[in-house]
Amino acid sequence: ATSGKHTSAFSSTPLEVLLFLNGWYYAAYFLVEILTFVYKGLVLPYPAANLILDIVMLFLYLGVEVIRIFFGSKGNLTQRKLPLCIGLALTFPSAAMAVYYLLLQTYIVRIEVIINAILLVLYAFEVILGVVALAEFIRANIY
Repeated sequence: ATSGKHTSAFSSTPLEVLLFLNGWYYAAYFLVEILTFVYKGLVLPYPAANLILDIVMLFLYLGVEVIRIFFGSKGNLTQRKLPLCIGLALTFPSAAMAVYYLLLQTYIVRIEVIINAILLVLYAFEVILGVVALAEFIRANIY
């Protein structure tokens, strides 16, 4: 091991591709969820307070997801540990929101089960690839 010297490490291409695809997938996810809430609000006896809460939480989820993808991508591309750690840390609240929309909201329709399960699988792969990239940056002594 070289002490004090930087060794070369590269950004994780699979992680970057996954973050890019997840950005587009989440955009589609958000639209499908909004349309699903419109459907549930019109067809199902959805309590107004619960519907408003679920929609507000969806917009908060959007904010967390945008920040998560931004920091994950920035940390990966610049090979910096802190932004990558922030992106990885924000994956857990995002996954919690996906679990909420998968299991805990007032009414759950089949499309929500499918899109949230896919989202959780994407999160799992991103965590694995993010941890590998972070380990590589640490090993290469990149700040």
